[in-house]
Amino acid sequence: MFTLGIKDIIDIVLVALMLYYIYRLMKESRSLNVFIGILVFVLFWLLVSQILEMRLLGSIMDKLVSVGVIGLIVLFHDEIRKFLYTLGAHQRFRRLTRFFHRKQESGETRREVIMPVVMACMDMSRNRTGALIVLERAVKLDDIVETGDTIDARINQRLIENIFFKNSPLHDGAMIISNGRIRAAGCILPVSHDLDIPKELGLRHRAAMGISQDSDAIAIVVSEETGRISAALRGEFKLRLSAEELESLLTKELIMAN
Repeated sequence: MFTLGIKDIIDIVLVALMLYYIYRLMKESRSLNVFIGILVFVLFWLLVSQILEMRLLGSIMDKLVSVGVIGLIVLFHDEIRKFLYTLGAHQRFRRLTRFFHRKQESGETRREVIMPVVMACMDMSRNRTGALIVLERAVKLDDIVETGDTIDARINQRLIENIFFKNSPLHDGAMIISNGRIRAAGCILPVSHDLDIPKELGLRHRAAMGISQDSDAIAIVVSEETGRISAALRGEFKLRLSAEELESLLTKELIMAN
């Protein structure tokens, strides 16, 4: 006779939560039909091998399942990476990283990093100069840096504005700021294909959203059409920021969060 214990209840709840989060992940990535197809196949496999005990068909499906796991990893590697990053970026789990990462930014970050960026963004906003600035945090962006031109210069308001000047050869790409220095410019960012992004936002905003979804970086966008300043972090936009709001946001994320 089958008895249902506390361990069995916990097991069922954990499986249900796992399926729910996988469902949400597949829905966001527009792979819901694939997820439903996989779920139907697994249920049919369990029916054949465990309940009906069809040995021949069950053994064939066992082989398909063992090989299919590798195929699923290849097929959904972006979704799996996003899920693992989201899990690791959770506020409760981020505390664990403090044991492995030393605090790299001090109170001087406000003067040496934040203020030149804020002032440059305000000037470019007034002049309708498009810009895309990415501030690296715990997740390294070495692969992104390699797509652009290395600069390795001290952060300076005039330098930022000159790089994004309309006739500059680097103005179309992204600037990467790392460890208190302008590390590279003209970099290519992954573009987000999220359907929830407002249509009036352009390619710079989609690139900012893409890097914020793939890492913990902060991406600042100055719109060339409207001059409005936006910031993307943790897969969300902060739109129409003033100088004070941008400074407050960067101070909170770069200094107070450490």
